[in-house]
Amino acid sequence: MLGPDEPRYAAIGREMASSGDWVTPRLWGSAWFEKPPLLYWMTAAATKAGFNADAAPRFPVALLGFGFLIFFFWFVHREFGPTEALYSTSILGTSAGWLAYSVVAVTDIPLCATFCAALLLTLLLLGEQRHAVAIAAACGALLGLAVLAKGLVPLVLFAPVAIALRSRWRLLLVIGAACLIVAGPWYTLVTMRNGRAFIDEFIWKHHFQRFNSDALQHVRPFWFYIPVLLGAVFPWAPLLLLARPKIMLDRRLKLLAIWTAYALVFFSASRNKLPGYVLPLLPAIALLMGIGLAWARRTRSPLALAGLLIGAVPIGASILPQALNVGLSRSTFPEVQWVWLGAGVAVACAALYFEFQTRRSDALLIVAFSLGIVLFKAKTNVMPMLDRHVSARPFYRQHGAWIDEACLQDVNRDAVYGLQYYAGRTLPLCEDPKHTPKVVGVGHRLLLVH
Repeated sequence: MLGPDEPRYAAIGREMASSGDWVTPRLWGSAWFEKPPLLYWMTAAATKAGFNADAAPRFPVALLGFGFLIFFFWFVHREFGPTEALYSTSILGTSAGWLAYSVVAVTDIPLCATFCAALLLTLLLLGEQRHAVAIAAACGALLGLAVLAKGLVPLVLFAPVAIALRSRWRLLLVIGAACLIVAGPWYTLVTMRNGRAFIDEFIWKHHFQRFNSDALQHVRPFWFYIPVLLGAVFPWAPLLLLARPKIMLDRRLKLLAIWTAYALVFFSASRNKLPGYVLPLLPAIALLMGIGLAWARRTRSPLALAGLLIGAVPIGASILPQALNVGLSRSTFPEVQWVWLGAGVAVACAALYFEFQTRRSDALLIVAFSLGIVLFKAKTNVMPMLDRHVSARPFYRQHGAWIDEACLQDVNRDAVYGLQYYAGRTLPLCEDPKHTPKVVGVGHRLLLVH
């Protein structure tokens, strides 16, 4: 478990599994209304199924992310064709943002998978469908799950789609009813049990104040998400050069493009910004890029540039542990790894060769396959480093017998949540300087003082 959020959310899910109370989220016995329960339910179910403390929070997220890729491929194949499905799914499934968040036990993938599945289904309703009511009901149910994943944000994101379907108001009623049937019971029960405390904390603080207040300390400039999105679609950002006006002649793609612009403006208008907030934009962007690639006459330079960028993956992987500890701006950039840069050049040349041979699918797949190999190599190197230098797990495993009796002194927030998660209980702060044993934070290191 890394950072403050993973162990905290995982602890809530584990407590749900042990207490049997699946309505009120609780962190170490106290009600915790920062997020709705879908992620906690997933963790609790995996805990009940016998997964360990690290797998129970992450495995359901990874499974959901993979399941969405299957649905995404099916949808694009059905609506646009096999080539478009292959291109779009390859881009989404190997993009940096999707790969990163698919193995992190936070709420971003549950929101993205449920909301984007609902968004894609609504595209079917733009034309005449034999089973329009059933599709609308499925869309509403998925939207309800999105509301259980992230609160009211999915309803705001759904606004452009509702406007596009305004002439089919009966289907909008079906969507609304299905959403209410899925999400309504939990919101009703948690409000009945907790009253004003839930409304003040969840609705007011974590919706309205998160949008327009500096209190939550995640304030970023308006343009923050532009570089974030370019990094999230890495290394496929050069494919944005293939955007063509003719794509907008398809009303489904036009709606996706309008929705993407709307969502980007909405998230950018919020004063508090975190990179994971814009994850729901990735499927739409991947679909637009995949179709742009499939429909373009010539695509030599964008695919070659994407292949060339693969050489930068090991550099980014080596920076990651420092970035998580001290921030990206304070990290030390490593020396250039010429072997990997040479590999990027080789992939770019291979992509160019296949393009000249009019074998575009082979050009794309050589980039995607090479990217998979490099990412696998980078992951096998960086994950043990994250465990040693960022996670509190190794320290707890080494000193667990003492930590159960210890207090915490000058320990940073991330380590506090990590230690408490693996200890399975809260750990007190040191009120008596002479108290031993105690865990002392020295920068980003932990020391046990007997």
